[in-house]
Amino acid sequence: MEKILVINPGSTSTKIAVFEDEKKILNETLRHPDAELTRFTWVVDQAEYRKEFILNCLKDQHIDSSTLTCVMARGGQVPPVPTGAFAVDKTMVDFLSGLREGSHISNIAAIIAYDIAARLHIPAYIYDPVSVDELSPVARITGMPDVPKVSRGHALNTHAVARRCAKEVMRKPVEACTFIVAHLGGGCSVWLIDKGVSPDLYSDDDGAICPERCGRIQALELVRMCYSGKYNFQEMMNKVRGNAGFRALLGTSDMLEVQRRIDAGDEYAALVWEAFINGIAKNIGDLATVVFGKVDRIILTGGIAHSKKLTDRLTEYVDWIAPVIVIAGEYEMEALAEGGLRVLRGEEQLKKIDWSKK
Repeated sequence: MEKILVINPGSTSTKIAVFEDEKKILNETLRHPDAELTRFTWVVDQAEYRKEFILNCLKDQHIDSSTLTCVMARGGQVPPVPTGAFAVDKTMVDFLSGLREGSHISNIAAIIAYDIAARLHIPAYIYDPVSVDELSPVARITGMPDVPKVSRGHALNTHAVARRCAKEVMRKPVEACTFIVAHLGGGCSVWLIDKGVSPDLYSDDDGAICPERCGRIQALELVRMCYSGKYNFQEMMNKVRGNAGFRALLGTSDMLEVQRRIDAGDEYAALVWEAFINGIAKNIGDLATVVFGKVDRIILTGGIAHSKKLTDRLTEYVDWIAPVIVIAGEYEMEALAEGGLRVLRGEEQLKKIDWSKK
């Protein structure tokens, strides 16, 4: 039996889980107060602090760390890689520790995992990191040679639900299926997963408007705004990500609140809600053309997919392309554990990172 510790840090919390083979025996979200985090000037400085939280939680839950056989970490900003599993080693830790500009909190997961695993003499892996990039050459082309399209979005959850749909619905390996997966959350991304790889996608800042993203907008107006003298760099970034989308249009990114307003007769909230759904539908339709409409299933996932009213409306837009499957929520912890288990069982081989792409 394999016993796998899963580590997934967020901005103010760290999610951990322990699996015995496929069975989850521990699932905890460790909260980190702002007052404690403000003493760290750089995300990597939080690694030791968060590691102690994790080890103390295991102890409090009477899980002997010496019984662990593997540590799985949320993959950080490694160079572009295909989907799959990668060993956490000193090269990876040194690389992630050296990233300062734009360093993402996910980077510390591998650093923590490496330290815990090394002490226990067990392997540590990452799976489907945030830098998964399998775009086809034609998908990378834009009209600006110095701004090619890059792969960015919810690779871990997206590929996890694709594998689940392939196994449970299609009764085939994911390599024999073609899916379009829409991850619907604070940021949204829509992925084409064709024969197990993702040759095209809409990331969370070039697709539909989302609760906290501006979505695809016309470039001329954006350039004029950038050079209007009214806004600095950070203010413009906030207009694209954070204070954008539903938050900018309606003053909230809480989709339950938006639905309450609609139910109370707020016509503008209903219009924005419809624009969001319409935008996701257009992303799905665009990606269907890449495979000439030969799509096995459209999968709706992420937190917003819990809204049946929303998924029913989105289904009306796109079910002429392919049947729609709703797998609401996020399955990142399960995806990490399952990926590690496949490697440990010899069902999947580790892949290598080309560090020359850094």
